[in-house]
Amino acid sequence: MIVDNPNWWRGGVIYQIYPRSFFDSNNDGIGDLPGITSKLEYVASLGVDAIWLSPFFTSPMKDFGYDVSDYCDVDPIFGVLSDFDNLINKAHSLGLKVIIDQVLNHTSDQHLWFDESRKSHDNPKHDWYVWADAKPDGTAPNNWMSVFGGPAWHWDSRRCQYYLHNFLDSQPDLNFHNPDVVNALMDVLEFWLKRGVDGFRLDTANFFYHDTELKDNPPREEILEGGIGVRPDNPYAFQLHLYDKSQPENIPFLKRIRALMDRYPNTTTVGEVGCDFSLKTMAQYTQGNDKLHMCYSFDLLTQDSSMNHVRTTMETIENALGDGWPCWTIGNHDVNRVASRWSENKPNDEQAKVYMAMLLTLRGSVCLYQGEELGLAEAELEFEDLVDPYGITFWPEFKGRDGCRTPLPWTDETNGGFSQAKPWLPVAESHLPQSIQIQKSDPSSVMNAYSDFLSLRKNHPEFIEGEIEFLYNDDKVLVYLRTLEKVKTLVGVNTGETPVSIQLNDYLDKPAKIELLPLPLNLPSGTLNGSQLSLGKFSIALASVR
Repeated sequence: MIVDNPNWWRGGVIYQIYPRSFFDSNNDGIGDLPGITSKLEYVASLGVDAIWLSPFFTSPMKDFGYDVSDYCDVDPIFGVLSDFDNLINKAHSLGLKVIIDQVLNHTSDQHLWFDESRKSHDNPKHDWYVWADAKPDGTAPNNWMSVFGGPAWHWDSRRCQYYLHNFLDSQPDLNFHNPDVVNALMDVLEFWLKRGVDGFRLDTANFFYHDTELKDNPPREEILEGGIGVRPDNPYAFQLHLYDKSQPENIPFLKRIRALMDRYPNTTTVGEVGCDFSLKTMAQYTQGNDKLHMCYSFDLLTQDSSMNHVRTTMETIENALGDGWPCWTIGNHDVNRVASRWSENKPNDEQAKVYMAMLLTLRGSVCLYQGEELGLAEAELEFEDLVDPYGITFWPEFKGRDGCRTPLPWTDETNGGFSQAKPWLPVAESHLPQSIQIQKSDPSSVMNAYSDFLSLRKNHPEFIEGEIEFLYNDDKVLVYLRTLEKVKTLVGVNTGETPVSIQLNDYLDKPAKIELLPLPLNLPSGTLNGSQLSLGKFSIALASVR
């Protein structure tokens, strides 16, 4: 009998599936739940621990599922509830946990709750959303901005008031200061727990509460990349977001979620944190074993691929974390694919392998986004192909999120074997030679490197549970120790094209015996001569330190 590990999430590897683009089982051009179920053997073969499903709930799809109109049903384009049950059963039979997105901060403006709320000032749900009167001159209640550009307030002619929307104006924010709203959302979470889900990814987990006095945000003195919507071409970046999110009332709500999760053994939560003090917030939200199990931020989802930035990010969170736990990702459905973003748009398979090895040996859990294991670059789309309202608004300076959401290439055939119909987004021609079918038979492929390294990782518990100590870094090179009890494994990664040699004893507390560990043959390996570590361009080294 296999005893389930209640801490499977701690150091677990989670594979994010974007349902629209994974696999289309009924040939309507859109991926669906039966399509995911039919391909779960592939995901399990990679060696991951869990899948994370982006939203599949009933929605008008103005933000492709992140605008929910019914939290407790499946949108017809993805299937029906029984299809989800089948997916859960299949995943569990393969040893995969299932985490689903929960978009609690806001709903669609087509949700029945909003329909009722906007009818009057005194109906039973009149304050389920964040409503506010106009200023005497008719302008918005304050200066808060939407992540997607423009004011975060939309005038509603029925109530003759403004409502808050941190994202699209078709995504009104729920009022978490109303206990009835919180109770309703807790019922939503329990609905899915009873169906057997193993956890939740909480979208915009620091946005739930707002300042009730609606105080203006102050200007930001310096625009630094790293948070949601923080780009020089977006006025959202011009403010320091002190009052529209990350409020202290969020903490009791997260504690209530944790209390619910604790009633369902072996489940977990991972929160998405996008704020001006993201690493501090990550630590705060995961400390004490009474809030979220883990969080991730946008700090490794930026354009900054320097190892200086990675080390600073890791050491900052480690110094603040205490008994909390981080989750790291270098790609997801909201940012340009890492193969392009971190390679100055010159994707390289060997470099992709190095970034993979770094991610999988840092301290924390890991989220991998579908297609990363293939080394897929950002798809280049014409303006006419865009469907993302974010990209349409900011084109051409910012092309939106469609380029990282194109369908997964299963084969090099028409539409990448994703669908026999025209896909909802075009399959990139450049992705076809990197299809799963082709990479599976190529021992040197990025996909096989991922699979082999994930297997290696399971045999090195220090990568999953151990402490981390950074020894050396420059712009392209990072060297660190992972330690669990008496086992010390050194990791060296060179993400650049210039070979380097490092005298390791210069960075260790005392001279040590260092022995290079074998890597899978498809990974570019460094060499060791005594304590002299040599890393060629785009290379990796693992070494035992005694």
